[in-house]
Amino acid sequence: MKKGNKKPKIKQETKIENKMNRANDLDNENQVEGRNPVLEVLRSGRTVDKLLIARGSREGSILEIIQKAKEQGIVVQEVDRRRLDELSLTNGAHQGVIAFVTPYSYVGVEDILARASEKNEPPFVIVLDEITDPHNLGSIIRTAESCGAHGIIIPKRRAVGLTPTVIKASAGAVEFIPIAKVTNISSTLESLKKHGLWVAGADMEGELYTSTDLTGPIALVIGSEGKGLGRLVKEKCDFLVRIPQKGKISSLNASVAAGVLMYEIVRQRVER
Repeated sequence: MKKGNKKPKIKQETKIENKMNRANDLDNENQVEGRNPVLEVLRSGRTVDKLLIARGSREGSILEIIQKAKEQGIVVQEVDRRRLDELSLTNGAHQGVIAFVTPYSYVGVEDILARASEKNEPPFVIVLDEITDPHNLGSIIRTAESCGAHGIIIPKRRAVGLTPTVIKASAGAVEFIPIAKVTNISSTLESLKKHGLWVAGADMEGELYTSTDLTGPIALVIGSEGKGLGRLVKEKCDFLVRIPQKGKISSLNASVAAGVLMYEIVRQRVER
């Protein structure tokens, strides 16, 4: 009896362990899940190696995905939904479709500044200091693209990259806004200053955000979900801005705070 009970137990533990390893993989940037994110990948021209579709799925946007894939000569393979669940890195939120793509091509900081110059606009850059929640990063990317930011800068270490969860949370916006990954955020802020940008950090010690001039070339720095801006990063900011809070919670969600501040920059630029 004991010998017979051991084998299933080992199998189950291995399966759970493998699932946890996939869910915790912060470096997997070649898998896109969900209907809208996959559609945006197909529209963006990014190379898609293979597309997996849940067997029997032929409704709504799935039809458009299959059509675009065939037009681009992409291999489309029907598999059981259980297989998609096993492969999913978004806890099964694949909506019946997973695309395997070439890894995201990060840009240089200079490419982001060049984009602003090409549009004849003062640079508007979002800098993220150790954001670790993929849903926060995805939401920030989505808002930044929507409000016309020229690019986003993230650190290489101690932060989430462009994982499947991030891509899904961005609703495909990751395909349309340049993202740079840098070794040192503090040094990057110094470089941005030399290019004429003002560095504004989100911090509760700052001035009221609506009373601060945010109309010029600007880099908006958002700190991590727990500790906010790191000490060195905070010291590199030209000024700090705060969002007033009247409740008992000590801080806003990072993506919410970023959204409020980004659209204040948009408002001031429009009214200038």
